[in-house]
Amino acid sequence: MTAPRIDIDTIRRLPKAVLHDHLDGGLRPATLVELAGTVGHTLPTTDPDALAAWYYEAANSGDLVRYIATFEHTLAVMQTREGLLRTAEEYVLDLAEDGVVYGEVRYAPELMVNGGLTLPEVVETVQEGLAAGMAKAAAAGTPVRVGTLLCGMRMFDRTREIADLAVAFRDGGVVGFDIAGAEDGFPPADHLAAFEHLRGESVPFTIHAGEAHGLPSIHQALQVCGAQRIGHGVRITEDIVDGKLGRLAGWVRDRRIALEMCPTSNLQTGAATSIAEHPITALRDLGFRVTLNTDNRLVSGTTMTREMALLVEEAGWTVEDLRTVTVNAVKSAFIPFDERKALIEDVVLPGYAL
Repeated sequence: MTAPRIDIDTIRRLPKAVLHDHLDGGLRPATLVELAGTVGHTLPTTDPDALAAWYYEAANSGDLVRYIATFEHTLAVMQTREGLLRTAEEYVLDLAEDGVVYGEVRYAPELMVNGGLTLPEVVETVQEGLAAGMAKAAAAGTPVRVGTLLCGMRMFDRTREIADLAVAFRDGGVVGFDIAGAEDGFPPADHLAAFEHLRGESVPFTIHAGEAHGLPSIHQALQVCGAQRIGHGVRITEDIVDGKLGRLAGWVRDRRIALEMCPTSNLQTGAATSIAEHPITALRDLGFRVTLNTDNRLVSGTTMTREMALLVEEAGWTVEDLRTVTVNAVKSAFIPFDERKALIEDVVLPGYAL
């Protein structure tokens, strides 16, 4: 007997949690057009609908490097206080409208200093915008908590500096750290000084690994750098043969290391071939702590509601499966245990009691 199909309106109302979402990958197309006009940046088109379509088509190249190149335009409008305030506030409001009750937003401050802002000013401004968004969402009856992950760019040499920034703002809304950018050719161990500093300061971090590069990237992220979560991690399946886990896969599963999986994004970058065959379902069945994420909502033309709906429609997921990945995400959030426990018991589980 099959479970009843969940309709899109029900999915939209379900409480959601997202751990892997980039601020500069989630701007509203109309906002991008307006801000680009203000700063004099030329876009592929100034029609918001056409721009959204351009992003989605450009990102469907199957090439991570080309996917990352689409961020040129969003970053161009995020170099001023006004641009950062607006994009951060709208980010929160968009999450709230999508039913997200907990989110972690990540961005690279070093990519947002071309307009004269200092690194601390970038962080302060983004936090101000996020706070404004959270206040408006709460006033509208759709409260959402958003924590910040600061990203160092793995192709450059400022990761230790950004780690210092994460420590400095740990009581100001920053909940953790990440490294981002082209994975292949830029191993996480190159940034060991940053990770050692964060461990010494008890600041949690995740690492993009196992997307464009395979098991060695995941191994380094966990066993050399000490990551508490893995960004994407889809290629952990290379250590699983006929349902039998290798040592690295076993380590990930048995120690409940969360995999921040992003199905639509993985299809776009060539890390997966279809939603139906995306590793998230097989890994869920094997007992891994998988979480569901959007990665970049503008670039991937997606939302948490859409990601959930795709898994329901194409991979046969049930409401219980959606509840599981949501609880998984909150369990692995970089906020204190008592806050995670309260969020699960008071918000998530009641929201899934359909």
